Amino acid sequence: MSRCCALFGLSKQAYYKQVKCKNENEAAWRQLKPFVLNLRRKLPRLGTRKLHYLLKEQGVAIGRDGLFELLRKENMLVPTRRKYVRTTNSSHWMRKYPNLVKDIELNRPEQIWVADITYLDTKAEGNVYLHLITDAYSKQIVGYELCDNMTAESTHKALKMALNERQYKDQALIHHSDRGLQYCSKLYTECLMANHIAISMTENGDPYENAVAERVNGILKDEFGLADQLNDIKEAMKQVEQSIFTYNHYRPHLSCSMLTPIQMHKQKKIKVKLYHQK
Repeated sequence: MSRCCALFGLSKQAYYKQVKCKNENEAAWRQLKPFVLNLRRKLPRLGTRKLHYLLKEQGVAIGRDGLFELLRKENMLVPTRRKYVRTTNSSHWMRKYPNLVKDIELNRPEQIWVADITYLDTKAEGNVYLHLITDAYSKQIVGYELCDNMTAESTHKALKMALNERQYKDQALIHHSDRGLQYCSKLYTECLMANHIAISMTENGDPYENAVAERVNGILKDEFGLADQLNDIKEAMKQVEQSIFTYNHYRPHLSCSMLTPIQMHKQKKIKVKLYHQK
C-alpha cells in the first residue's frame, strides 16, 4: 500500500481519508435515498433547495451543498427546459386597460389575481390550452380550464371557477392579465365588473409585467411533466388536475417563506418576496 501511495504522490493517511469519505457518502445516500424518492414521486422535478427544505421538515439532517453533491453523483439534478409558443394576440380593436399593479406591494391573499394561457402538446389533438388564474400573493391556482381553444368562453370558465372558490369576498381585488383578446372581451370584462373586480393589463408586452403568471406556467411545465407530449386531451386533463392539486397542496415556494400555496392563502402576516425585475 505504501508503494502504491508513493507512486501516485499520496500518503497512506490521505488514501484512507478518501476511502473513509467515500464510504460515509455512500452510507449517507443509502439513508437519504428513500426520503428523496418518496418526495420525487409527488414532485418529480422539484428543485434541490425546496427538496432540501422538505427533507429538513421530515427530520433528515443534511446540508444543502451536501445534498447537491449527492444528487449530482446520482444524476438526479433536475435540468431546466425551455420552449415557447405565443398564446397572446393583442392586435385587436377592443379596449385595453392600464397596468394597476406595477407599484403595489403584495400583502394579502386575493389582493391581485393574475391570468394567463399556456399550451400543452398532445398526439391526438395537437396543442390544447390551459387557462389559469393564480393568486399573486399566495401563488395558489384558484381557477383553470383546459380545452382545445383559446376563446373568451373558455377563459371565462376559469374565471368562474376562481369566483366560486373566492374566500375573501369583502376585500378589494384586482384582476391582472396581458392584453389578449380573451381578457378584453365583453364577456370577460363584464363578468369582472359585475363582481366589482378592478381590471389591470400589461402595457409593454414585457413578461415581467405578469411575472407571477409566467412563473406558475413554468413550474407546471418544468416540474409536473406538462411540457411532455401527452396522448390526448383526456390524459392531459387528468395530468392537469393531479398537477394543480399537488402544486397547491405540497409544493413550497421560496417567495412564500417555504409555505405551500394553500398554507399561504390562509394567512396574511407573511411578507411575500417579489420576483426580480430586469
